[in-house]
Amino acid sequence: MKTLTWLSPKDAPEDFPPLEQALEEPAGLLAAGGDLSAARLLAAYRRSIFPWYSPGQPVLWWAPDPREVLYPKEFRASRSLQKAQRNRGYRTSIDHDFHGVIAGCAAPRAASAGTWITADMRRAYADLHRRGFAHSIETYRGTELVGGLYGVRLGAVFFGESMFSRERDASKIALAHLVEACLMNDIVVIDCQLPSRHLKSLGSRPISRAAFRALVRDHAAPEAQPLRVSS
Repeated sequence: MKTLTWLSPKDAPEDFPPLEQALEEPAGLLAAGGDLSAARLLAAYRRSIFPWYSPGQPVLWWAPDPREVLYPKEFRASRSLQKAQRNRGYRTSIDHDFHGVIAGCAAPRAASAGTWITADMRRAYADLHRRGFAHSIETYRGTELVGGLYGVRLGAVFFGESMFSRERDASKIALAHLVEACLMNDIVVIDCQLPSRHLKSLGSRPISRAAFRALVRDHAAPEAQPLRVSS
């Protein structure tokens, strides 16, 4: 019988249980506790694990099966998105306003007043950004930040965390820019974690946990790397 593994902040950052021990209900829940130190977060990503929890809960660590991914070469830009890229006056950038993007992702949504991006999460990913591992994609109209996304790059894998949009298609524009950056930086897969209609419409699909684990094992790298596109 599978049981939830509890982590202590004093445990070594690598002390996660095998992925096969993830619970079936809630599906993919692997461990709880620990902390959001940079060392533990990076150890988790290198093992195909990510944190996701609500305010008031301990840190919860997940490894769902299947795993939703987007291969950059399979990205589907609809005609409406291509039209938005051409005609709506949006411009994009990388790592220009990480704090603004994570604040936008943490803001309440129309469907929910709460957020899983707690103050502790924001501080933790800001630290990863300072260390060169976490990156943001911004979408602007003029000087106003109207959408974006953020995630973690380890070598040829980009682990997407969250996106937001204040204007129509602004988050999709950011994702299209991320895909362009992935193609230019030889990133082979974007981790979407869990499926959504929004992501599936853009080309994401599920793969097995074992297949995703193999991708990370083969393509993740230990050092921080920039995310660039040609001007």
